[in-house]
Amino acid sequence: MALGVSLLAGTTALVAPSLASAEMVFNRGNGAEPGSLDPQISEGVPSAHILRDVFEGLTAENTDGSIIPGQAESWTISDDGTQFTFKIRDDAVWSNGNPVTAHDFVFAWQRAVDPKTGSEYSFLLYPLKNAQAIAGGEEKDLTQLGVKAADDKTLEVQLEGPAPYFLGMITHSVAYPVHKATVEAHGEAWTRPENMVSNGAFKVTEWTPQSRIVAVKSDTYWNKDTVKLDKVVYHPTESPTSELKRYRAGELDWTYEVPNDQIKWIKENLADEFSVSNYLGVYYYGFNMTKPPFNDPKLRKAFSMAIDREILTSKIVTAGEVPAYAFVVPGVTGYDPVYADFKAGDQNARNAAALKLYEEAGYSKDSPIEIELRYNTNDNHKKIAIAIASMWKKTFGAKVNLVNEEWKVYLETRKQKQVTQAFRAGWIGDYNDPNTFLELWLSDSGLNDTGFDNPEFDSLLKQAGLEQDATKRKELLMQAEAIFLEANAVAPIYHYVTKRMVKPYVKGWQSNVMDHIRSQYISIEN
Repeated sequence: MALGVSLLAGTTALVAPSLASAEMVFNRGNGAEPGSLDPQISEGVPSAHILRDVFEGLTAENTDGSIIPGQAESWTISDDGTQFTFKIRDDAVWSNGNPVTAHDFVFAWQRAVDPKTGSEYSFLLYPLKNAQAIAGGEEKDLTQLGVKAADDKTLEVQLEGPAPYFLGMITHSVAYPVHKATVEAHGEAWTRPENMVSNGAFKVTEWTPQSRIVAVKSDTYWNKDTVKLDKVVYHPTESPTSELKRYRAGELDWTYEVPNDQIKWIKENLADEFSVSNYLGVYYYGFNMTKPPFNDPKLRKAFSMAIDREILTSKIVTAGEVPAYAFVVPGVTGYDPVYADFKAGDQNARNAAALKLYEEAGYSKDSPIEIELRYNTNDNHKKIAIAIASMWKKTFGAKVNLVNEEWKVYLETRKQKQVTQAFRAGWIGDYNDPNTFLELWLSDSGLNDTGFDNPEFDSLLKQAGLEQDATKRKELLMQAEAIFLEANAVAPIYHYVTKRMVKPYVKGWQSNVMDHIRSQYISIEN
């Protein structure tokens, strides 16, 4: 149930819904078309928003992002922090009526680290005993993974070392259970609405590509009595400008984002419906280190230094984003910021130093480099790419060809590392800990699209994963980030804020640093 909006002379006005409509429907803008709704295979924020509604892990999150019991009603942790025992709810039930058991989690987690599955997020489960060895093909026996079903409702988890972020980490979709019989019966087609069996507050009933995904309230969810919505409709919209138009026309109750060039108008005309909050993420450009020209460290550093982050955040993205000179977001729990060595000084000095590095790499304004800058289709990404290409042209005389690709194609292109040179990317923390930013760059990470490969970095992260002393662990992670920043595999550009439009009748939600807004808490109120 959504209020209509009439447009008159550039203003919006709420129109009362039909009293005959009994359903409470939430129309949610959701960014790009999801590549997959398979919890162990999916990538990207658009998929994650849907999966958090349709599935539930052992732990879940409250409206403020704090960790609460999910499919597990309780758990115990050993004194050394390496053993977890979860008690699964007796009333945890799949959408087909089958009970959710500990065996479902064992199957899903084994599936996630099995190289045959091809999960790009298997590295998130590396804290589990033998997970990294299995994912890397060193250990062939999946039963050696540190997860066992003591009985149908008791799950025992063994970690390689203490992981203070573990309970938050397993709210990620890669750790959701999946229904074994359904996966085995339907193969890749198991996530089609007519086949899918899920265990969350909602269940998918329709998926019309590039149009909408519909999920209805599940009558088997253990906490269904607290769920007020009857239906959630997720609308894929790659253009923020088009999304804002749909919002103003009353087609959407909630947007995925807003067009950067409309923020001034929004603040002047729809300030009460504009929501901005801190976000645990970093917007960056990656460089393909495996091929020329960006296998040259001097060139990578030059191109990073020549990005005027202050201009971008004050003129192009203007909702309060912070210029980034670190990859780990400053303010992450239990961590001190580590910055690139060129953070100090003004942009003119950076440009001069960048030009010198550029010339040392064999280029000049008379003999400029020509490169491709790749981004996924989106008006905001395009505007940023145009601005940065202009900065590179001004500083170096570089010829920058912009290439945009649809989301799924873009992800695959990055992964292959064959034609990418410089590319747009972003990383949103999966839990509030520096490890969620640094583990992305492990040499065997499925999402390491730059080709960064540093044995010392890998070793430091492994040591940090075994370290029980919080101060020593922090120091190891800071050393690792320093190594990564020195390599200039990426150019951090800014730290995100979430910015979206929300109708005033959308209730029950609150912003949180993870931007994990679960539809099960939302209601539509007149």
